[in-house]
Amino acid sequence: MEQKIKHHLTDEVLMAYAAGTLPEAFNLMVATHVSLCDECRAAVESYDTLGGEVLDQTPGNDVSLTPGSFAATMALIAGGAPDTIRTTRGRDTVLPQPLLEYVGGGLDNVKWRSVGMGVKQAILPTSKDASARLLYIPAGMAMPDHGHHGTEMTMVLQGAFQDDDDYFARGDVEVANSDLHHTPVADIHEDCICLAVTDAPLRFEGLLPKIAQRFARI
Repeated sequence: MEQKIKHHLTDEVLMAYAAGTLPEAFNLMVATHVSLCDECRAAVESYDTLGGEVLDQTPGNDVSLTPGSFAATMALIAGGAPDTIRTTRGRDTVLPQPLLEYVGGGLDNVKWRSVGMGVKQAILPTSKDASARLLYIPAGMAMPDHGHHGTEMTMVLQGAFQDDDDYFARGDVEVANSDLHHTPVADIHEDCICLAVTDAPLRFEGLLPKIAQRFARI
């Protein structure tokens, strides 16, 4: 039985997603979460509908078609789709569809790189204004104590982790900002795999994590 998702994205983030104003990495987070979360998917669809209605009612948006509009549209279509559109399709028990397109396949296609203590990461290709990565954390492993210079969103894809204040399982998203300083610990029953997106480097206190940060681009 699928576990009920308890930790959702905020309305502000979902509205920004519907409006198309988020960085690519955060768009990926929202798309991945709503692919598993009926509640947030319904909210996004509502914001899409509301945004469309606002555009329809905005004065000056009534643009008349000219005799050449149809031919111009067909010419654009004939020019081909943008190269950035990803079309990978398939199924994976861990990675939802939006991530399959970034990884280029299922979990077996992830190009993990070790960052020490059994922890691995795979940085996903997104625009430079924010970063996205998959994290593999062995069962029972504690991540280094850290704070945040910006916003970090972490969504569980497999296993779970215990934070200072709460427990996060598959589909849950933890949203951390500069007010949160924490030490996530992976649940002992299963290795934890997460999607994490950030718009600024993390803030570590210990010397070793600071050194590793340069190489891991965390």
